Amino acid sequence: MSLTSAQLEQFHQRGYVVVPHFFDPRQTRAIRLEVQRLQRVGKLRNVATAGDGQTPVTGQRNLQLCPLYQDSTFFRALPFAPQVVQAVQALIGDPVVLHLDQVFLKPGGDGMGTNWHQDNAYFRIADPRQGTAMWIAVHDATVANGTLRVIPDAWRDPFPHSRDPMSDHHIRMYPDARQESRAVDCEIPAGGVVFFCYGTPHATGPNRTDRDRAGVAYHFLTAEAIPGSAQPDYFKEPRDYRPYLTGPKASGGRNEYGTTVAGTWDQEIARVLADPAPAAV
Repeated sequence: MSLTSAQLEQFHQRGYVVVPHFFDPRQTRAIRLEVQRLQRVGKLRNVATAGDGQTPVTGQRNLQLCPLYQDSTFFRALPFAPQVVQAVQALIGDPVVLHLDQVFLKPGGDGMGTNWHQDNAYFRIADPRQGTAMWIAVHDATVANGTLRVIPDAWRDPFPHSRDPMSDHHIRMYPDARQESRAVDCEIPAGGVVFFCYGTPHATGPNRTDRDRAGVAYHFLTAEAIPGSAQPDYFKEPRDYRPYLTGPKASGGRNEYGTTVAGTWDQEIARVLADPAPAAV
């Protein structure tokens, strides 16, 4: 999967780009099955709260697992997939470092959205375009089931953030009506991807349908952005789960995980698809 010059330009100018069929149907099915497995074995927890940032709530659910690599060799392998590395290289340059991996699942009926925020409010790298999120639609993502929303052209401006009272650990921003009126709903089929830079305001809506809707998100940045980030301790040696994917320090995951991960994406797909455990798709 090669991004076109027009897609690269949109990312750098507007702060995001939508790639509707980034993963093929076989890869997409494996992604969906693995998310369902993680849900089935109880790895996803509800991060929604009752408006005070602390008290668990049962009437709404925003299920999250972060990081993913500890519980899934499949999702550990995904960022090493050649199509992912190639796309991220083209967007942000080298060397590429995997920054974060997580999944959010909004159950049908009571799935709660995630409020507006900028990733750079957490990490504060100097140029927000040196980092990109890769948001993967695990199921067809629509307005009705709370797909990703972005505010184009707003990546240059850091918005004030405060603690999100509807989550046990998130922060949020409050765009004014004019800003929010420019928001774009990224409706994409399962297997589609939205890339957006660290400065792009984004949110997800509630799931008002009767079927689950999930998104897997990876965050990548260039190594040169690390020294000036708000959390440089993330990257001190010895490294844990933030591998270099390209550049002279890239080891295919050996330095970070103690085993070679690069080159295992295809076999992980085959393994997940061969799992006999029942899971509706």
